[in-house]
Amino acid sequence: MMRHCIAAGLFALAAFAAQPARAQDRVLLQLDWIPTGEHAAYFAGAARGAWREQGIELSLTRGYGSGDTVNKVAAGTAAFGVADISAVMAARARQNTPVRAIMQIYTHSPHSLFVLRSSGITNFRGLEGRRIGITPGNSHRLYFPEVARRAGTDPDRITWVNTDASAMAALLISRRLDAAPFFAIHHYYQNKAAQRAGEEIVVLPFVETGFAIYATTLMATDETIQRNPDLVRRFLRGATNALTWANENQEEACRLHVQRNREVELDDCQGSLRATMTYVFTDHARQTGLGRQDPERLRFTWEQVAASQQIDPAWDYRQAVDTSLLP
Repeated sequence: MMRHCIAAGLFALAAFAAQPARAQDRVLLQLDWIPTGEHAAYFAGAARGAWREQGIELSLTRGYGSGDTVNKVAAGTAAFGVADISAVMAARARQNTPVRAIMQIYTHSPHSLFVLRSSGITNFRGLEGRRIGITPGNSHRLYFPEVARRAGTDPDRITWVNTDASAMAALLISRRLDAAPFFAIHHYYQNKAAQRAGEEIVVLPFVETGFAIYATTLMATDETIQRNPDLVRRFLRGATNALTWANENQEEACRLHVQRNREVELDDCQGSLRATMTYVFTDHARQTGLGRQDPERLRFTWEQVAASQQIDPAWDYRQAVDTSLLP
């Protein structure tokens, strides 16, 4: 009898072992821009298996701006996307685009202006009478009136100069512009270029005026959230793992990142990632929980998005957010 039981048990174990492993869900994550060190956590996480251990085989592709990412996720080209929450809110409010922010990444916005130390500009009031570069539709220009109000700056005394985004840094460094709009996380490698020209870039962050709005998020469609909540939960667990590990192991994260993105220099990656994590792991995030939003800051974010993009402020912005599946 004992031999029969053992034999039966071994047979069952062998049969279980012979079964194929559960198929991995193949998922595409659409970034918001080119894969700079700002995105190192995602690439390093994928390389380390942060999503694979959640049953997800994750692929990543570069983005062409938050608006384009929103459209591609809405169309089903990618299951998840990295985008600014303002783009998610605006698309939902204007066209009822069926997308929602599912995890807050940046707890405050990296919007800033770059100036040269040699210009003598040290604050936003020093911009009066100066030339600021801008690209059409740039959110820095849309948000600036509120920043100016908070800083006591007269926005009518500023000259905005339309230019190509790729030329912005060069125009600033050559002093053909007095200020240029950049995310503060890109200061490290832009300043390296300035130093080669004998200059130094100083950052004027919008948040220093009290302009604290949410920025980058992870997003998905209503259909994915409603029909496959388990996939969303597993994706978010992988994202949480990837971000936490990258924050604690920044040099290794960048080494993994540049293996996948050879055009990025290791030093530049580390500079960008180091700055990026100051927007993710903050006192605010410790209070709300990683990925979650504070209702008051979320409301203020919507007020600024609505005002800057001329959207009815009475629209229920909470339709654009669903963080209920976060771990």
